[in-house]
Parts: sequence; C-alpha cells; structure tokens
Amino acid sequence: MTNPTAQIESLSHEGYGIAHVEGKTIFIDGALPFETVTYSSYRKKPTFENAQATSVHNDSFMRVKPKCPHYGVCGGCSLQHMEFGAQVAAKQRILEDNLSRIGHVKPEAILPAIYGPAWGYRHRARLSARNVAKKGTVLVGFHEKRSSFIADMTECHILPPHVSAQLPAMRELVKSLSIFDRMPQIELAVGANVTVLVFRNMEEINDADFALFKAYADQWKVQIWLQPKGPDTAYPIYPLDAPKLSYLMPEFNIEMPFKPTEFTQVNHGINRVMVERAIKMLDPQPGERIADMFCGLGNFTLPIARSGAKVLGMEGSQQLVERAFESAKHNGLDNLTDFTMANLFDMNPEWLEQLGHFDKMLIDPPRDGAISLVTAISAENGPKRIIYVSCSPSTLARDANVLVNVKGYTLKSAGIINMFPHTAHVESIAWFEKE
Repeated sequence: MTNPTAQIESLSHEGYGIAHVEGKTIFIDGALPFETVTYSSYRKKPTFENAQATSVHNDSFMRVKPKCPHYGVCGGCSLQHMEFGAQVAAKQRILEDNLSRIGHVKPEAILPAIYGPAWGYRHRARLSARNVAKKGTVLVGFHEKRSSFIADMTECHILPPHVSAQLPAMRELVKSLSIFDRMPQIELAVGANVTVLVFRNMEEINDADFALFKAYADQWKVQIWLQPKGPDTAYPIYPLDAPKLSYLMPEFNIEMPFKPTEFTQVNHGINRVMVERAIKMLDPQPGERIADMFCGLGNFTLPIARSGAKVLGMEGSQQLVERAFESAKHNGLDNLTDFTMANLFDMNPEWLEQLGHFDKMLIDPPRDGAISLVTAISAENGPKRIIYVSCSPSTLARDANVLVNVKGYTLKSAGIINMFPHTAHVESIAWFEKE
C-alpha cells in the first residue's frame, strides 16, 4: 500500500506539521508549513493521526539541513530541520495563540524574544547508558524518538563541545567497568569552573573501576560522582579538591552554588538574560516586600534582594529551601531574604493572607502552572505587580485568564524565552499589573 500525501498548512504546538486529509487532522513529524509530504502514520484515532514524514516533495523556505548526524533517530531534538529564526517566531505564535484561545487575554505589548546561541547550550542533561549485547557495545545518549531504545550517538551539538567530544569515551568507560550492565544513567552538570558527571551505580564499584574513573577524570578534566540510590545519595569520588559547582549571574554579582542532581536551568546564558529581564520588569525597590513563588535555589530571589527589597522565597522542597538559605548567605543576602517550605499547589486565600501583604510577586512554577496560587490572590489586596515565568504556554494562559478576567489585573506584556533551541519547548514571561 502506498503511503498517503498531504499539504502542510501550519505547525502544531509540538512542532509537527498539520494537514487535513479526508476529514481527519494529521500531525506529521518532520514536516513544515507549505510543504507537500508523503507520510506514514504510527498512531490512528477517529479524528486525528500522528505520522512521520517519509519524503518531502517541495522544501519550505524554513527548511534547513540538520546539523546533527543523529537527528531524526535521537529524540533529544525535534526542530533541527527548521531555520532557527523561524523556530523562535513559531514559539511566539504558540504563546499568543494560547493566551487568546485558552486565556481569552491579549497582552498590551509583545516582548522581543529572548534567544541566544543555537548550539552547545545544554549545561544540564541526563544521559541513559545501556549494554546492548546484540551490538557488542554500550550505548550512552538520549532515547530514540518514541522509543525506549538509546540512540547510537557519537556526538551531540546541543551539549557543550567539550562534553559532546566525550561521548565515545564515555561509552568505552562504562563498557570497561565491572558493573557495566548496572549503570543505567549519567547525569551531566556544567558549572562555571567545573564539569561534573554523576554515574548512577546500582552496585558498588571496585578498585579497578575507581582507577578507570580517575584516569577518565584526569584525561577529560571532569569531576566524577556516584549515585547509588536517589538523587540525595550522590557524592564525589574524584578529584575531591575540584572547584565547587556553581553558575554565575555577574549582572547581580551573584554566584549560585548547586549540586549536580539539583534542578537548575539547563541554559545558563539564557537564564542570565531571563533573570535580568524579569528583574527589570518587576522593578524591585528598597523597602518593598516581594514574594518569589516556586523559588527553587533562589534563582530570582537573590537578584531581587540585590535591589534592597525584602524577599520571601517559597518552595515545596525542604532540601531546596535549605540550599536557598545557603545561597543567600554565600552571597551576603541573608539579611534581605527568607525562605519557607510550602505546597503552592494547595494554596488558599486564608493561607496566602496569613503571609501578609506583598507589594509585588514573581511566580515561576513547573509545567502544572500556579492555578491554586493565582486563585488565592486577593482581588482587593493582592500585589500590584506580578511577573510570571512559565514553561508551559497553556497553563500560563489558563492562569492569565484568572488574573485578568477574575482578579482584575492587566496583562501588560508577554514574550517567549527560547531556553531550549531545536525543541518545541516554549518558555515565556508575562507582566500583570493592577491599575
């Protein structure tokens, strides 16, 4: 049976080309608007299908040759076939569409997109490792598209070049260990002064294994950690005198220490620009009382405090709260900051009121958004300004609907942050003001 052909009309929020064939919507991976493609469906439902483009009959003006030889097999990227500027523009349209369609709101102004280098940006990554007996080797890399298999990778252009160059050597290292089939994961963390590799070891290593790790660390100038169980069990083994892992925000004279298994933004360069824009929009002033909700390690809390404002950071993890206290002290900002653990997904008006009045608020939730928090904000006595940093346009739009259409805020501006080039992932920032 011959595979069907379709004309691509637009791009979906996941980066798939959209076509309509015989009354069904077809989402086609690898296809771009204005192209005619032949496709093969891998998922069929009554009203839609998911498919893969098998051939392109006329290239879109947005199409470029993917840089990575593993693109199309590896699931780490989904948009390398699309010109970088077009990726940014498509993400901006996705944000605007979500705000309009889901949130029933329109910003007074669209912010210029925040974007930076297209390659070598990923300073945090979790690589899988697996002994593949049929191939007689160990694979280290990201999963293949729509698969539990690991892509056979020898390079990765979204990783920093010095890490990409190590991929073949990582494979040989794991293959040489006594527990080569009991080491399923390698977590990468690149800091300002050190690169850390955390090996998830499900059995103890022996002396010969330690010697292999030591030789690898010396050759590639990295620090090796082991993680026998959960993330909290990770510990360094060599070299023990390596610099501490941290990222810098020089605009605010801040150094943020972090552990390799803790959550931080993967793109340190874009994070600096994002924080700078957020602080400029928030405009914190000495003496103001400001809340940083979902504060993590204090990525926004400490830069806010540099202005002289008093900041309360709230986070759902006690470990992150403790680390935020440490970061504030490390940067001499413990007198202007306080942190507390709270389940912000279960916020209510009474609980929020007990915290006292905030002049301004920054919200940076995970993908689930902050619906309980924004619902709990008082329409009469809420903060006059809210800056909302989002990693999901749909939950931002849902929460914006509450803030604008229920709580009486104005959506002054919104724009995207291209934190993850060559993926369909959309980060964004929005400014809400109470007139």
